[in-house]
Amino acid sequence: MSLSESTVVRCATCGTKNRVPWSASGLPRCGKCKSLLPWIAESGDETFADVVTASTIPVLVDFWAPWCGPCRTVSPSLEHLARELAGTFKLVKVNVDESPKVAGQFGVQAIPTLLVIWGEKVLSRQTGAAPERQLKTWLEEAMI
Repeated sequence: MSLSESTVVRCATCGTKNRVPWSASGLPRCGKCKSLLPWIAESGDETFADVVTASTIPVLVDFWAPWCGPCRTVSPSLEHLARELAGTFKLVKVNVDESPKVAGQFGVQAIPTLLVIWGEKVLSRQTGAAPERQLKTWLEEAMI
């Protein structure tokens, strides 16, 4: 694993910074207090199978682009949900400009497009920005 294939996450319980790999078995936990950590990763055409399909928990895939205003609006809500619901899903961001193959594979024609995927199965799909409360309800229903 290279440093670019991980995210540094601060533990909400003890404040320790932890490096969380984008792809691993199990669930990320704080190295100090062992609390569950949010799992936030990036993926693209070359890494999608390792980061998303091989995940041991459901994955919320956020198809986005840096120039997309609604994408920038919904991103903080998704990251907040990843922290709030740590251990229940992995948040993976896919930049559609850099990953046209995987975006095409899932028929992404508008962004943001959100998919809940477990293994190779798409459990639910949402296109467009939505309020955090609505996103949380959608995500929880998708993972039932």
